[in-house]
Amino acid sequence: MEIRIGKLSDVAGITDIFNFYIEHTHARFEEAPFTLGNRQKWFTQFSSDGKYQLYVATENGELLGFACSQQYRAMSAFDDTVEVSVYLAPDVKGKGVGSKLYAQLFASISAFGVHRVLSGVALPNDASIALHKRFGFREVGIFNEYAQKNGQYISSMWLEKALDVEPVV
Repeated sequence: MEIRIGKLSDVAGITDIFNFYIEHTHARFEEAPFTLGNRQKWFTQFSSDGKYQLYVATENGELLGFACSQQYRAMSAFDDTVEVSVYLAPDVKGKGVGSKLYAQLFASISAFGVHRVLSGVALPNDASIALHKRFGFREVGIFNEYAQKNGQYISSMWLEKALDVEPVV
């Protein structure tokens, strides 16, 4: 398996992974699938020389998953805070791919003045919460039934971590 910076050529595979979660789970709140054009525009926010980065895991030419750091809010007050996500192809869950992606992402963005890392996890999702806690995230709170998808209310746990704390992986 290779962990590397995401490239524009990875966007089709990333779109497929996003769309799996949109169509088959409530981990994503969108109800309509993403388009390749939409995700290509989304991709433009990432750079290897800044705090907003995208890493992919590949094996034998197949995209296994990705992790990214994105702007939390578009205000200067939040310049030192990023929101992170990790998504895996459904058949590679539980094989350590998410851990390897997060380890690379956190090691890389720590050089760019990131103070806090945030992540929201739609509930229930014990595996994702466990992954975040292994990386030193702590629960901040739960937004109860604050989103709705397909007629069902969804709650999310929000987690944070200080980036300078060493993860236990």
